Amino acid sequence: MEEVLPGLDVFGQGSWRAFPGRRLGVLANQASVDRSLRTTAQVVQERLPGCLTALFGPQHGYGGEDQDNMVETSDTDDPRLGIPVFSLYSETREPLPHMLDRIDLLLVDLQDVGTRVYTFASTVKNCLRACAKQGKGVVVLDRPNPLGGNRTEGNVIDPDYFSFVGPGRIPMRHGLTIGELALLFNEELGIGCRLEVLPMRGWRRRMLWGETGLRWIMPSTNMPCAETAAVYPGQVLWEGTNLSEGRGTCRPFEIFGAPFLDAPAVRKALDADALRGCHLQDYSFRPTFHKWSQDLCRGFMLHVTDPEIYDPYYTSLCLLQAVMAVHPDHFEWRKPPYEYEYEKAPIDLILGDPALRGDLESGTPAGTLKRRWHPDLVEYDGRRSRYQLYR
Repeated sequence: MEEVLPGLDVFGQGSWRAFPGRRLGVLANQASVDRSLRTTAQVVQERLPGCLTALFGPQHGYGGEDQDNMVETSDTDDPRLGIPVFSLYSETREPLPHMLDRIDLLLVDLQDVGTRVYTFASTVKNCLRACAKQGKGVVVLDRPNPLGGNRTEGNVIDPDYFSFVGPGRIPMRHGLTIGELALLFNEELGIGCRLEVLPMRGWRRRMLWGETGLRWIMPSTNMPCAETAAVYPGQVLWEGTNLSEGRGTCRPFEIFGAPFLDAPAVRKALDADALRGCHLQDYSFRPTFHKWSQDLCRGFMLHVTDPEIYDPYYTSLCLLQAVMAVHPDHFEWRKPPYEYEYEKAPIDLILGDPALRGDLESGTPAGTLKRRWHPDLVEYDGRRSRYQLYR
């Protein structure tokens, strides 16, 4: 089988010759490395000495140092390169004119996880908009979607609920690479940026992360392994509730629960097909920070046993409905703010449609919801085919 080479490796092996004499900015973080574990900044500096003039970091920081949502990262300087490191998760979430004045071209090298609410996609969209306004070009060094590029899942977001966790009319599991997402945003949102995607070599849409041969490096502080990414399209729902999504443990999103949770009763309330392709292990944990910090929580650890039939969004919606039914006096929706939205309920931003929360509260079966969003998903699959770089 052909070796999978991310866009950064393709750049380092020769594509860098297309960028001589230009001042380059790099949007990256600690997971932006080539197969030899050299950072994007190192590769650019080695191939084009003196051309790298600015670094940019997404949520959690250029070095991946900051925990949780709405924990802002400050601007700083890179002591080895002697260039500024601008935070795109602080008082601004897009590059400002004085930042872009330092560059001619922005190289984007971020590892996405295939889920709509992961904020790196919004950061890329914001960079496209800012660069279009300032006449700067963008080149995305593409990376694999760890969930593969064939399957999609979930409702397509209501445009009234576009947010930093809802960057465009895409479903929860979007089935695109970060480069393909950039192409979709640039076209469908009318951004008009001078955009190029440097494709990977050897990647196929059917590939899950384990088939790529690439080393998993945490793209964010609570995405410790590829197994986390596999459950994230559903388990991120707990961020909109008073249940712990496992932050403050070593396996966030796979582990979830609360002090009040009756695990046997929740399991009994689940539909028979809710756990297709996965297994729920009863699990107790004590978060070291975040929700229910230092309190003993009872809940589950979610194991994916067959990724080909596991539907993460559907499974977690079923789990959410079971918890709501078993614990009506204890379960609560989390209150704002959430990702710089101070009025709308966090769960509405995560779901992308407030009507869906009403359906959950009224007890509409998750299977009914799944059938309801199917036509929009078919329409989305038709749209996304125009941006697919890998067949």
